[in-house]
Order: sequence, then structure tokens, then C-alpha cells
Amino acid sequence: MRRLDYEGELAIVIGASGSIGGYCVADDVSARDLQGREPQWTRAKGADTFCPFGPWVTTADELSNPDDLRLRTWVNGELRQDSPTSDLIFGCRELVDFIAQTCTLNAGDLILTGTPSGVGMGLDPPRFLESGDVVRIEIEGLGAIEHPVE
Repeated sequence: MRRLDYEGELAIVIGASGSIGGYCVADDVSARDLQGREPQWTRAKGADTFCPFGPWVTTADELSNPDDLRLRTWVNGELRQDSPTSDLIFGCRELVDFIAQTCTLNAGDLILTGTPSGVGMGLDPPRFLESGDVVRIEIEGLGAIEHPVE
């Protein structure tokens, strides 16, 4: 895994009976080299240490509209993503309803909602994460997470 990339994302946290219990900030870290050469993305997105999330769960009743929050991602202090969650292809309720048609959703499950433009792979030229880089992702009303790349 040499081409690591960040994906700032809104995460839905499933509550009791498959309902939306809350929301948090996540980084859907992706190994683009594996993602590009393997037909299944599990290894490219599922390594140990991938998908840091937090800093806490904001309950659904505390957030009036998860589909219109400002999401920003910085790498080493440089702003790379800055977009409202309203720009995402699918809304939170739509995603949960769709997944629930084929999967049992249990309390504590996370659903990542997708990432806006500005990921390293999409830059010209592409800019991947390197050891020592620091990624910070902030979503309005949900706080921020920050993690080093090792």
C-alpha cells in the first residue's frame, strides 16, 4: 500500500432497531494502488488503522439537518476538501433505507456517506499521503478528527 488517500466523510451511526442514532466524522482512508488493481475494494479500504472516526457521536436529535453540513479536510494544514454534505449523491435517510433492504442494521454500525471532491487521487497531479502527514477532517456541528499517517 503505497498510494494512500484521505476521504473526509459524514458517518451515520445506527441506533436501536436500525434507526439513525447519530452522526460523526470519518476518514475513509483508501489504498488507491490496491483499489485500482483489485476488483473487490475490501483490502483497499479495510486495513487495520483505516477509517478513523469520532471525536464523538452526535445524536440524531441534536442535529437538525445532516444533509446540509460543511465538511472540510486539511492535509498538513492545506485545505483540500470544502463542500456541503448537500452535494453528496445520496442523502442520509436514502442510504439507510437502501442498505436496510438487504442488510440487518445493528446499533453501532457505521455507514459512510461518500466524499466530496478534493481527494488526493483527483488532484492534478495526484497527491497521496506520506508517512508523517497529518489529516484533519471537520464537519460543522460534529467536531473534528485529526490523525497522523504512519
